[in-house]
Amino acid sequence: MNNTSPEVSVLLQYGINKPSIQAIGTGLINQTWLISNKDQKYILQQVNSMFDEGIHEDIHKVISYLNDSGIQLPALIRNQDNNLFSCHENKVWRLYQYIDGVTFDIVTKGKIAYEAGLMLGNFHRVFNTLDYQFSRIRPGVHDTQRHLKVLEDALDNQHKHPRYNEIKPLAIQILEKANKLPKLPPTIMRKVHGDPKINNFLFNKDTQRGICILDYDTLSDMQITLELGDAMRSWCNPCGEDEPDSCFLLEHYQAGMEGYQQSSDGLLSQSEWEGVLPATLTIYIELAARFCADALNENYFSWNDKRFSSHSEHSQIRAMSQLNAGKSLLSQYKNANKILLQIQ
Repeated sequence: MNNTSPEVSVLLQYGINKPSIQAIGTGLINQTWLISNKDQKYILQQVNSMFDEGIHEDIHKVISYLNDSGIQLPALIRNQDNNLFSCHENKVWRLYQYIDGVTFDIVTKGKIAYEAGLMLGNFHRVFNTLDYQFSRIRPGVHDTQRHLKVLEDALDNQHKHPRYNEIKPLAIQILEKANKLPKLPPTIMRKVHGDPKINNFLFNKDTQRGICILDYDTLSDMQITLELGDAMRSWCNPCGEDEPDSCFLLEHYQAGMEGYQQSSDGLLSQSEWEGVLPATLTIYIELAARFCADALNENYFSWNDKRFSSHSEHSQIRAMSQLNAGKSLLSQYKNANKILLQIQ
């Protein structure tokens, strides 16, 4: 009987024997391990099946270009067959270069938001000089109406869910807020990271200076306002996604956007600056809808079984967190807009 773990079997494809393996990260999609082997360290990931294995060509191209342009990113390591990923037990795996640093699940002070803004601005500025057509397209990533429709369908089809009556009032509230969302100004498509939540940023553990952005499954062409809205909804909620009593901190918002403005070197147009706030509010409601739908469907996001009694409960709390942070932003909308006018 073979008791070898899948991680060990995969690492053999890279010529790595007898490694030390430590599970790390709090990602909602992929599983991640820190690998230590003699004096070398690596990051191993099991890639969620929602991602086509062909994304690794895109990832490799973008990482190589940005590294050559002075933006540090961890390189994909080829296996012994010279492939950018490995397959084992019908799963796709990959190995990254390890870069020492720390990540944060929440932003506790403006300095972290400012450093994240610097990293994201630099990333966007250089990435958008790359002339490249992605081989794998991610359609409808922030198709808000589609995500709202999924929630509406869950309300229609999941009446037998044991927590339906508890979740329904939250769903109705989210849908009502969605009907009042401001329209986003029309803007061009740009190359973006696609998932700029704060735990995808690596910082120096001593100085807390920014090092690099992590995770590249979501690289795509998109309206940059939606990218910035997604960043702000993450960086400006000091409570994180697992606490219902969340809020939006203007201090973090100002720090993050100041860092971004400083490093992006005039990348944004006037319409894009004007779209940041409505995009942030839109992402809060969109993500609230996605979490709320999964509280009934229970088929998308991973969940923490050590803290929550069920997938449904965890997703409901996440939906409440996004909704309440969005409400907090709405109550400070004029002041947030004044800050943006001063920065741009």
